[in-house]
Amino acid sequence: MIYIKTQKEIDFIRESCRIVAETLRLVKSNVRIGVTTFELDRIAEDYIKSNNAIPAFKGYSQGGLPGFPGSVCTSINDAVVHGIPGQLRLEEGDIISLDVGVLKNNYYGDAAITVAVGKISDEKKMLMEVTEKSLQLGIEQAKNGNRVHDISAAVQDYVEQNGFSIVRDLCGHGVGKFLHEDPAVPNFGKRGTGSKLKRGMTIAIEPMVNAGGFEVITSPDGWTVITADGSPSAHFEHTILILDNSPEILTVC
Repeated sequence: MIYIKTQKEIDFIRESCRIVAETLRLVKSNVRIGVTTFELDRIAEDYIKSNNAIPAFKGYSQGGLPGFPGSVCTSINDAVVHGIPGQLRLEEGDIISLDVGVLKNNYYGDAAITVAVGKISDEKKMLMEVTEKSLQLGIEQAKNGNRVHDISAAVQDYVEQNGFSIVRDLCGHGVGKFLHEDPAVPNFGKRGTGSKLKRGMTIAIEPMVNAGGFEVITSPDGWTVITADGSPSAHFEHTILILDNSPEILTVC
């Protein structure tokens, strides 16, 4: 079921998204060589709670798995998404995806960024740039009357034109009343197809882009999704509000 939000609901979602964006900025500022992903997770959790909000990912369960143990997904290098915070220390040349969800007033916000640790390779730098640009191009298609796969095609076309690949097993989603709502928002597809976008919808668009092949596998921890060929992956995400013309990005970092 696709939810069209009321103005009051949008205001609640906007508040959750504000906290998401501020949390990502704070955690990004603490990414450095030698920091552990657990330390980053604690920074995020403390900030979210200081805003009288709840880390949406902590304890979240899917497919019968135990609840996710962290407040932030910390996915390094070949980890695409859902990396579990722990005692691993960041090293020069790493890239790390930081994915944050917040629940406040019973409404959700969700966003992600990928951050460089020190000096990174030219390949990783281009991967990050292309992924972030593909998100921007997808957002431009997110307006009243367009179709979901107009977003998908814009992302896919740009990524593949630049020699990278789109993860096909994972996708964006509606967000607001629930952390994951309809419609699914894949990062590949045919223009003019998919659900119609309508004013008042809130969706999370999140390209996940691999330097190598698009295939992914799940790690033995049951959560962390990694590239099948060990190539690096980047991930950027915004929660947006569909309007008549240009959408509103609710999670501007």
